Amino acid sequence: MASAGIRGKMPSPNALGGLGRALLLGGATIYGAANSLFNVEGGHRAIVFNRLSGIKDTVYEEGTHIMIPWFERAIIYDVRARPNVIQSTSGSRDLQMVNIGLRVLTRPVPNKLPEIYRTLGTDYGERVLPSIIQETLKSVIAQYNASQLLTMREVVSRDIRRILTQRAHFFNIVLDDVSITNLTFSRDYTAAVESKQVAQQDAERAKFVVDKAEQDKQSAIIRAQGEAQSAKLIGQAIQNNPAFLTLRKIEVSHGVDWALSRLARCDASKMCC
Repeated sequence: MASAGIRGKMPSPNALGGLGRALLLGGATIYGAANSLFNVEGGHRAIVFNRLSGIKDTVYEEGTHIMIPWFERAIIYDVRARPNVIQSTSGSRDLQMVNIGLRVLTRPVPNKLPEIYRTLGTDYGERVLPSIIQETLKSVIAQYNASQLLTMREVVSRDIRRILTQRAHFFNIVLDDVSITNLTFSRDYTAAVESKQVAQQDAERAKFVVDKAEQDKQSAIIRAQGEAQSAKLIGQAIQNNPAFLTLRKIEVSHGVDWALSRLARCDASKMCC
């Protein structure tokens, strides 16, 4: 009778089966609800991978979207411009080694994300940008002399941007900005440039000294010529008109008389100026 009582208290197999199905259904429902939605944040886009058909061609914009749990998963891409800084050592046309730094703002083409994922994956930037930037820098730098790289920096930057834009477009990548961050040369070339600048400054300084001496010489010649011409004119005036000498004597005597009278007045007032 005791065993019969125990059997009466145990749940029946049907009840256990119903409880298991309820738990399984509840778990599946929770899993489906948690994995059937995905969010796309601002500045991002998403594509969906389906286990049966592969990458879908649809690109999902910002917001909340539905997918089939387990069969599908979302792949999120950041489509905002991101900076990439690359350092490169290249040879110029006159065989000078140039260290150049380039800053590039890139972003993927949103409607080409399925193709980007199929060919490059999510790390497309690391796979593509270093190689095409290095190749572009070397090809452009080789077209200019070292001095031209300094004086034509804007032209060099435009050439780099034009070629790099074409190369990146092939991989469905957009370049928003390209700028040269630094441009340096080897120590030997830098020292040679500084020596040349010093020599040019010395040459300019020497030229200034020579020009000044020449101007002083011309001034002395002109002054001497003027004095000689003045003496000549005075001599001719005396020869042509003896009264000219008498007039000059009178002018000199008047000047002496004026000075003597002024001195006498100062002595009289004891306030000599």
